[in-house]
Amino acid sequence: MSKVLVVEDEQHLADGLRFNLEAEGYQVHLTDTGESALEVLQSDPTAFDVVILDVMLPGKDGFSVMSEMRGAGQFVPTLMLTARGHPNDVLKGFAAGADDYLTKPFDLAILIARIKGLLRRREWLTKSLNAPSTPPAAQDVFKFGDKSVDFDRLELHVRDQTFPLTLMEANVLRYLIQHDGKPVSRKKMLEEVWNLHEDTDTRAIDNFIVRLRRYIEDDPAKPRHVLTVRGVGYRFMSKPDKEH
Repeated sequence: MSKVLVVEDEQHLADGLRFNLEAEGYQVHLTDTGESALEVLQSDPTAFDVVILDVMLPGKDGFSVMSEMRGAGQFVPTLMLTARGHPNDVLKGFAAGADDYLTKPFDLAILIARIKGLLRRREWLTKSLNAPSTPPAAQDVFKFGDKSVDFDRLELHVRDQTFPLTLMEANVLRYLIQHDGKPVSRKKMLEEVWNLHEDTDTRAIDNFIVRLRRYIEDDPAKPRHVLTVRGVGYRFMSKPDKEH
């Protein structure tokens, strides 16, 4: 039985989520503040399979909770709920480490589908991590220089270090790699990675790039793999020595 942590301060919504999720066969734990959610997660980081996290919480908001979870190395799949459907809020949630989001009010069937999708990803990742004998050719791995990114395991390997990636960090990196050597605009990244088509503040994308550079670059201030294309966006170079 999958365990779901629901972090929601609106009592009627929290009770409704518990009732419907339990009817679907999930075990549900409710908490109504960001601080209490972090306490629960810190006491047993492996206790939950999915977190449903509201953005607007008393005290620490959902963005802060999400950032602290990821900063503490807790990569439990997380779906954020927001009453503010503005694209910038969506990007802010993804930048904090969320795996998915829904805007209130939402259809219960869609929520259930999203949860099932997150659980499938978790199951696939668990199987991948528990199968060290999997032939490298069967894994979704990209190598560049002395680095490699394993998209199955959501891990970036840099020499003797391993950095866990959020799903969205992996998606951003995959998109850049797929366009190796070619400039990609921020607008295209918004449309094809985040599926956002409205006018949106692109600083969230820049924050993703800053974080990826910290992982990838020997000197993030002088990047060689993830380059800025002034007035356009970014360009990934798997072989920087061949840059023109």
